[in-house]
Amino acid sequence: MATLVIACAAAFLVLVNFTAPLATLGEIADALGAGPAGQTWILGSISLGLAAALLIAGSLADTFGRRRVFVLGGAGLAAGSVLCALAPATWAFVLGRIVQGVAGAARVRATGMWGAMLGGGITVGPVMAALLTAPAGWRSVYWLIALLGAAVAAAGARLPESRGIPRPTDFAGLLTLGPGIALLVAALTEARAGWGADVLVWAAPAVVLLAAFVVVELRVAEPMIDLRLLRAPAFRAATTGALTSGIAVVSFMTFLPSLLHRLLGLTPLAAAAVASIWSGVSFVVAAQARRVTVRLGDRRQAALGLGLCAAGELATLGLTTQSSWWHFVPGLAVAGVGTGLSNAALAGLSVRTVPPDRAAMGTGANNTARYVGSALGIALVAVVLAAAPGPGGVNYAAAITGALALLGAVLTALGRERVPEHGLVSSGRG
Repeated sequence: MATLVIACAAAFLVLVNFTAPLATLGEIADALGAGPAGQTWILGSISLGLAAALLIAGSLADTFGRRRVFVLGGAGLAAGSVLCALAPATWAFVLGRIVQGVAGAARVRATGMWGAMLGGGITVGPVMAALLTAPAGWRSVYWLIALLGAAVAAAGARLPESRGIPRPTDFAGLLTLGPGIALLVAALTEARAGWGADVLVWAAPAVVLLAAFVVVELRVAEPMIDLRLLRAPAFRAATTGALTSGIAVVSFMTFLPSLLHRLLGLTPLAAAAVASIWSGVSFVVAAQARRVTVRLGDRRQAALGLGLCAAGELATLGLTTQSSWWHFVPGLAVAGVGTGLSNAALAGLSVRTVPPDRAAMGTGANNTARYVGSALGIALVAVVLAAAPGPGGVNYAAAITGALALLGAVLTALGRERVPEHGLVSSGRG
């Protein structure tokens, strides 16, 4: 029982930390002197840490012990939070968020409770940050997260140790994937000022590193992700769905609280409360999604969920300077239903379509695709909002992300229900 409680607390804290800056972006940016590009990094940097470390955390836990990795993750989260709380400039805050992301990946993989706590943590994070920021300032949020991270790590240290089958750690994959994604996000961030030579300076090495990642994963004996898994159409559907969820849904919802604050004049707390309609509905629906899965199956449910996300985002079109926050309520509710359905289904699909000895890799790939998508999507939405400031930019962003979600729904629906042959994805390379 103690293990379950600590695991749930850790996963919940990871999500609270992930969403904490959403409602207080303006205060953080003003204090650190962050311009538009800096704000993009403030929102997206934690996704980079999570995406880079999620796939490798499992092998580290199997080799060195799950409790040990869990405790180190807690200590890392606390250290990253302290760095955020003390940050004198944007770069220091971004670095702290990346450290938090890497540490959070270790805790998420060690607990395996991500899907269950997703909606709850996303709902609480912005509201908690807004409540603390008003009387005590935004830095108090990160001091609290540091204390909670240390407390959960201390509790985890009292749990019994467990290990899986030790596996070589794919450091080459980590060193090509993480920097490759970071450089690609940097290229999109630079595109806010136009698609000139500066974008190419970042994009070219990103392409080289990501191509190197593919080569490494095809050749290394124990890859972070066996790319041959993608031969299975249903696994491709799960990965595509998770990537789309990050690019098209998480990205738009990440910007929403600050947009409500800046364009409609809502307080940070009120903006967080409006945005929580999406995450709160998602949490409730995800808890009951198994009833739909029995009737539709994972793949069709994921496609339905992404389709509802598209409908919800498109329903927010038509924002004007005279609009109120009620304008977003129907769309957020519909998108919340879609997110709850798709999150539950994609997690199941990613596991069911791989052999049992690759289950952890399946969930790791699914979560990594979601965070890669969210990092890229945040940068993409930032480019759109920079090109068209004001309500018009929000409408363009909603139209683009809604269209991408719809495309993801179609691609997910087209994935055939076929479990890959074990010979294609066996753990050996001989």
